[in-house]
Amino acid sequence: MALPVINEGLTGEELDRMMDNATTASNFLKAISHEGRLMILCHLATGEKSVTELEDLLSARQAAVSQQLSRLRMEGLVQPRREGKTIYYSLADRRAIKILDVVYDLFCAQEGRR
Repeated sequence: MALPVINEGLTGEELDRMMDNATTASNFLKAISHEGRLMILCHLATGEKSVTELEDLLSARQAAVSQQLSRLRMEGLVQPRREGKTIYYSLADRRAIKILDVVYDLFCAQEGRR
């Protein structure tokens, strides 16, 4: 993985593209930076879940889960599917899986080796 090198030789267009990418990345990271949203994404990484299933898995109230799902939906990270009265959610952005893999590796898999 090669990180970008910012130097005086970059054109205005290249700097604008970098700024646009930084803004997109920042918005993505803000969306997952809440522990409730992060936990929802972790559960959805294993497959589609209903709102009720997420409430049970998170031991959270429906209003709190719905609020976090709304933010994730607004950011395009999850997508809903209605079946009768039940709403199911699944991941809509595969980048979330990549980020969750890194977060798990850094903070969960190596708990005893900090």
